[in-house]
Amino acid sequence: MVNVSKRERVEQVVRGVRESSLGVVLFHQAVGEILDINVTDMKCLDIITLTGSTSPSQLSELTGLSTGSTTAMIDRLERRGLVERQPNPEDRRGTKIVLSKEAARKLHTLFRSMAHAMNKLVCSYSEEELETLSNFFTKVISLWKEERENVSALE
Repeated sequence: MVNVSKRERVEQVVRGVRESSLGVVLFHQAVGEILDINVTDMKCLDIITLTGSTSPSQLSELTGLSTGSTTAMIDRLERRGLVERQPNPEDRRGTKIVLSKEAARKLHTLFRSMAHAMNKLVCSYSEEELETLSNFFTKVISLWKEERENVSALE
């Protein structure tokens, strides 16, 4: 094992986070081009995939988009047959946004290789390493949220 100082290791990890983030965005952009949608719309689909369904106001909050921009985004995705508006069973006045069956099929096909490769990579780590990685990503997710709020406060 190469002897690397802690400072150098920290720099490697920070750079790795940045490059990983860039890789995710570029991958989503490539998938978005196939679906004929932009990266923001692609990330919206990602949010819906993670949550199962969401309300327009929750999408607005999670994406940081205005309510008007969120509505326009949902309209675009609905026109492309990627999402559906459904009545919210918990709020008669509300709507929930869900992936269409066609979108679920397309996304599964487009992400299948990545999901398999990611699972293979993650499974290669020991339980102790996985605990460290899980802890790291939990903290990174919180950090990104805090920093988005900080940047938004600068407006």
